[in-house]
Amino acid sequence: MTVTQTSAPVAAPTRASAITATGLRKSYGDKLVLDGIDLDIAEGSIFALLGPNGAGKTTTVEILSTLIDADAGDARVAGRHLTRDADAVRSAIGVTGQFSAVDNLLTAEENLLLMADLHHLDRREGKRRARDLLRRFDLSEVAGKTAVTFSGGMRRKLDLAMTLVGDPRIIFLDEPTTGLDPRSRRTMWEIIRGLVADDGVTIFLTTQYLEEADQLADRIAVLDHGRLIAEGTADELKQRIPGGHIRVRFADSRVLDTAAGIFGVATRDEESLTLQIPSDGSIQNLRAVLDTLETTGVPAESLTVHTPDLDDVFLTLTGQPHPAGTAAPSKENV
Repeated sequence: MTVTQTSAPVAAPTRASAITATGLRKSYGDKLVLDGIDLDIAEGSIFALLGPNGAGKTTTVEILSTLIDADAGDARVAGRHLTRDADAVRSAIGVTGQFSAVDNLLTAEENLLLMADLHHLDRREGKRRARDLLRRFDLSEVAGKTAVTFSGGMRRKLDLAMTLVGDPRIIFLDEPTTGLDPRSRRTMWEIIRGLVADDGVTIFLTTQYLEEADQLADRIAVLDHGRLIAEGTADELKQRIPGGHIRVRFADSRVLDTAAGIFGVATRDEESLTLQIPSDGSIQNLRAVLDTLETTGVPAESLTVHTPDLDDVFLTLTGQPHPAGTAAPSKENV
């Protein structure tokens, strides 16, 4: 008898964690801002933290970037303990805040060279890095102009370029496109995608623009009243919200009547000759609807899938009464 040995399937390699946190808490007086949040963010990914004003987004960034201390909890950034090895953490990260760090009185090149000096780069390396970043961010033509003359989009690009002078492996972007016009915002998105795809950088992004998180993030977490109330991919979060449906249009009312009898739970619209069939947005659900139409011989004119967007997720999950013992959020970002 011959025994055939088969090897077990090899699991896909998992990426190491760029940021981990357990039980982070922070209070200001009697106001509890962070209420024990946990994070695990993979290297070379974009993680978006969403939440209303006062939810604790900026406080989370400030703790993880060593700007302030947590009251409780534990965290590692770039493999280093947040408090016991804070200098090593700082050398591995870059931070671009809500408000530009650009010096208006300096030129674009001078702003970059100033950052090179702060990172203790020698003059030749500083000039090389400034030149490369100006070219990468399409700022070479304005390298000698003072930042006060720049548009909002140009200033944000220069701000991010200044963050990259130190060659960070993890970048915290705290609402990086606030106030930008749609074209400038999309330019920033392309730059952020390039940092991850080309350089393997990890991005920790906070944003008020839900489309931004949808476009960029590998994983999204929703923070409200200092607690993480949901986490997953954009699609996973959307599937948690009711209201998704498959909209099927038919040629005439006779076929619509037949289809309505088959899909009993569907909502019909006589004027548009359509049925709205509840759906969780999954391929399996879509396939089931198509199979039913095919096996029953009911012809459909068109079919579209409608799923909740991140606006629906945000509005459904956030804004509930704050938990007992948690102070109501202020109007300012925290």
